[in-house]
Amino acid sequence: MARNFYVTLPVKDLKRSIDFFEELGFSFNPQFTSENGVALVINDNTSVMLVAESFFSTLSKVPITDPRKATEALFSLSMDSRTEVDAMVRKAIAAGATEGHAPEDLGFMYSWAFVDLDGHQWGVFHMDMAQLPQQ
Repeated sequence: MARNFYVTLPVKDLKRSIDFFEELGFSFNPQFTSENGVALVINDNTSVMLVAESFFSTLSKVPITDPRKATEALFSLSMDSRTEVDAMVRKAIAAGATEGHAPEDLGFMYSWAFVDLDGHQWGVFHMDMAQLPQQ
């Protein structure tokens, strides 16, 4: 049996979050779209649900954390090249995000990060397996 992984993120302003991720080139699955949330398509098998905080609070018995004050999770997106990493983070910053950390080059892996409008931390990376150190 194939397994999938689903993540649901609370957002303060659903429309603002939709606009932000559209600026980055993402799309949304209309089958999983309502006034309460949308499915942000990562690829054919992966989506992230962006859900209005008012609805999200009905899904959990514990309070919603403020990701600007406590780390809830780190989200990572793989890209096909270093150029795509840079382009994604630059688009995010132009759309209102802040830099999460400066670009980091480990030779086999290049990464950069941004913090979205709600404080969620997104790492963007490219890994060149041919450059992976041999053990």
